[in-house]
Amino acid sequence: MNQITIPAPLDDLDETPLGLIAVGEHCERELRYSRDDIVAFARLSGDSNPLHHDTAAAQRADFGEIIASGQQTASQLMGLVASHFSQPHNGQPRSLLCLNFNFAFKHPIFAEQTLELRWRVTDVEPGRRRGGQIAHLEGSASVAGRACVVGRGTLLVLPD
Repeated sequence: MNQITIPAPLDDLDETPLGLIAVGEHCERELRYSRDDIVAFARLSGDSNPLHHDTAAAQRADFGEIIASGQQTASQLMGLVASHFSQPHNGQPRSLLCLNFNFAFKHPIFAEQTLELRWRVTDVEPGRRRGGQIAHLEGSASVAGRACVVGRGTLLVLPD
């Protein structure tokens, strides 16, 4: 009599067989924007909103000081993902494609605040069209434990 072994469904595993990325994998880093960083990013990105370069406008809007553009922090969060998840995992070289990101801007970020960027892999599934693995992430940018920007992302992680 032949015995048939049925493998466990992928949903029951923390890591799919390719081993490129795992649920729970995370990355983080800290940074600070100077006032000049905020002004320069707004100018380079084409964001002419005076809240990013005009103290008087920021004061009229009850912020008291200029605030960082939401896209400045979103770009730092995306850069962290790209830098981390393109590095080897368990000795396996990998590369990635960013498939989707969504951000919500909850609180302003001011110059000279310590900003804590974090991402965590919440789910992994096989990449059916291109191979590799699709990873779903949740992330945030926080100041003193208060989430100022929250995000979700989807990546396609490929063997390099």
